[in-house]
Amino acid sequence: MKSPLENTMSLNVLEAGASPSVSFDAEKKLVSKVAWRLMPLIMVCYLFAFFDRINISFAKFQLQTDLSLSDTAYGLGAGLFVVGYVLFEVPSNMMLYKVGARRWIARIMMSWGTATAAMVFVNSEWQFYALRFVIGAMEAGFAPGVLYYLTLWFPQHYRGRITSMLFLASAFAGLVGAPISGLVLEHLDGVMQMRGWHWLFLLGGGPCIVLGLMVLALLKDRIEDAHWLTPGEKALLASRVAQREPHKGGGSLLTALRIPGFLTLGLIYFLIQVASYGLNFWAPQLIRSAGTQSPVMIGLLTAIPYIFGAISMVVIGRVSDATGERRKFVAALVALGAVGFFCAGIFANQTTFLIVALSLLGTGIVACIPMFWTLPPKLLAGAGAGAAGGIAVINTLGQFGGIVSPVMVGRIKDLTGSTTPALYVIGVTTLIAVALLLWGLPQKLRTLDKN
Repeated sequence: MKSPLENTMSLNVLEAGASPSVSFDAEKKLVSKVAWRLMPLIMVCYLFAFFDRINISFAKFQLQTDLSLSDTAYGLGAGLFVVGYVLFEVPSNMMLYKVGARRWIARIMMSWGTATAAMVFVNSEWQFYALRFVIGAMEAGFAPGVLYYLTLWFPQHYRGRITSMLFLASAFAGLVGAPISGLVLEHLDGVMQMRGWHWLFLLGGGPCIVLGLMVLALLKDRIEDAHWLTPGEKALLASRVAQREPHKGGGSLLTALRIPGFLTLGLIYFLIQVASYGLNFWAPQLIRSAGTQSPVMIGLLTAIPYIFGAISMVVIGRVSDATGERRKFVAALVALGAVGFFCAGIFANQTTFLIVALSLLGTGIVACIPMFWTLPPKLLAGAGAGAAGGIAVINTLGQFGGIVSPVMVGRIKDLTGSTTPALYVIGVTTLIAVALLLWGLPQKLRTLDKN
């Protein structure tokens, strides 16, 4: 094993001009070291962030009964989370750029955890609406803030696997959270005179406060502040990250908005999120409507799409990094999601085939989101402070899908008694996203990422 001095010397030699193979090996080892240091905590944070979004879908049945909510009212409450998120998204990310990612991400986690735990006090429809809005406002900026934070630490050609690692946490939120939610709803209902859905929100929000404190204590804002890296490692990593990265150079949010293809990316993400929220907020309902009544079994079956999504994320992320191709992989995954929605509509009353359809959905829609987020940094290179705001704007435009999708599906179900027509509508929107990905983006997003 080399000493720190020897490692520092070898890295300095690389910067002076060592062979490409040696340079690549050293860079790969260094990126792995950084990933092992940062990603476990970030992934756990993201797991709770995603779980606190989707736990409303598992609480739906008890929540609707206790608060006398229609499907439209449930969809509206689910969507109000996104309204709060959207309204505060861009200001939150611009503040993150000013005060530092570590402090702001910690603030977000502690405030949204507190608001989520406060759901135990809701006892009316209007309180449900109000607190869902507050939870969304408190969480605003978290996902794009973390994505921006990763651009400060990882070179562009590692972005596919790193973002896949991050979003793998969202798959695990469904994979682990779904069966646990079923167990909580069934076995903690009535404990300490609290309903099962009360426990679900309390157990989802409380840990976020602790995680926020851990972010403050363990993460660093800059490579230069990482005491666990040698000077040579800091220099090498900083030089690699500086190549074609969006946070370097001047610029503003207005600069980002004027970039050709920027708004198209926002529209594509909107269409993807219509599909994503369709899966996240309604999968338990689809399984229940097909004939499964046990909360535990619904939770177990809901986890299956996320298992396939997790596998797809890892495999596609690595293949994408190896080839440098991003756009076509996103399009292929979204197209697979479209097939899943159409099949879910066709087999809405047949549990076995419905689970197969939802597995296609998970493979495509769950996995396409991290792959999509490799595209904005390519477009926003050189936008400076506008990069953080630009990423937030794209995320905000996308999150409107989280307003449209739950309300649309709920309204269609109340009017027709079935979610099937809504599934077909979402299938069509995903095909539009595929067309935009293949033929609607500028040349800058068609190029391959080279090592």
